[in-house]
Amino acid sequence: MSEPSTTSATYAQRIAFVCEIASRLHSYGTTAQRLEAAVAAVAQRLGLDCEPWSNPTGLILSFNDPTRPLGASDTTRVIRLAPGETDLNKLSQADRIAEDVMAGHLSVAEGHTALRSLDRKPSRSWRVMQVLASGLASGAVAGLWRLPWVDIGAATLIGVLIGVFNHLLERRPQMKEAADAVSAFMAGFVAVLVANFVAPLNLNTVIIASLIVLLPGMSLTNAVNELTSQHLVSGVARFAGAMATILKLTVGSLIAITLAQLLGLYPEVRALRPQPEWVEWCAMVVAAYAFAVLFKAHRRDYVWVMAAAIGGYSISRYAGQAWGAPVGIFLSALVLTAAGNAFARWANRPGALIRVPGILMLVPGSASLRGLMNLVQQQDVGVGQSALLGVTNIVMALIAGLLFGNLVVSARKNL
Repeated sequence: MSEPSTTSATYAQRIAFVCEIASRLHSYGTTAQRLEAAVAAVAQRLGLDCEPWSNPTGLILSFNDPTRPLGASDTTRVIRLAPGETDLNKLSQADRIAEDVMAGHLSVAEGHTALRSLDRKPSRSWRVMQVLASGLASGAVAGLWRLPWVDIGAATLIGVLIGVFNHLLERRPQMKEAADAVSAFMAGFVAVLVANFVAPLNLNTVIIASLIVLLPGMSLTNAVNELTSQHLVSGVARFAGAMATILKLTVGSLIAITLAQLLGLYPEVRALRPQPEWVEWCAMVVAAYAFAVLFKAHRRDYVWVMAAAIGGYSISRYAGQAWGAPVGIFLSALVLTAAGNAFARWANRPGALIRVPGILMLVPGSASLRGLMNLVQQQDVGVGQSALLGVTNIVMALIAGLLFGNLVVSARKNL
């Protein structure tokens, strides 16, 4: 251990730094098992014994100084936090700062100041890019599903409207609880208007594509991953949160469709996917770029993020065509997990830069929402059971890929 990391910092300063890095990792979307392992490693390098406990809405960190008598320095911090959102750029910067402190390149006080400096107010151009990326992601997903051009345009328009709404919502935090339902209502009503006055749509599919940035597929996958890692409280809480989000999206979209019918608007619905294969691959590139922006990656990392997203989708698609969809998802998750661990070893940077965007293309968020919407619309339990089975197959394949990917290439970094 380097001298500047420990001897020049007080016990309180070291605790403050560990609490700050833990809060940052939580806010940037790190799962419980990776966060706890990373925090324990940082604390150990700073000469602290730390027992971290993470859940989606908070942290409990218990500290003691092993050089003092037992019980003389016991300290506990309880930190209340909102559920984290993926921010690949800040995650990378926080990881670099922690590495510099542990290596002695920064003092604990300097590292704490550097972490606090990450809270910069986003620029107007950055906000505009987030709104546009929301629309690009929705339109690109519609293109991946080979929907007609009108459907792609409608999904893109609704995605932009949702991006604008979420931007305006930052000034009204009291509306945050209803944000998902209101966004789904807006998506459903705009889609009905287009289907009535412009052209027929694949209605449910357009609504789902337009809500792609709000779907909790990654949360659902992380929840099951935490459960398999024996982080039971965090896994159950995250799973419940994901299901609550799906319910809010379903309620909002179905209220919009029901209200439209009460107003005498009956949309023309069709089931048509006429696009050639090249549209799908162009949409894949656009989707990869949009997710790089939405995940707030640094521009120098766009190549890695986009390559991971395209690679994950390609493996899943072609392996799925050859051996079945579950096998394709399993192989894709395995390759991406191993690639993320290898990237972390080679570049000494978070493997999440590869793992998260690649796995996002495989998560079962759209399947969950579609199944629940069909269940409510058709009032058929068989439809719901079929959707549940499909989601279960996807989640099982993903988790198996994550577990075996860590065996193929073991992780040296926890992030």
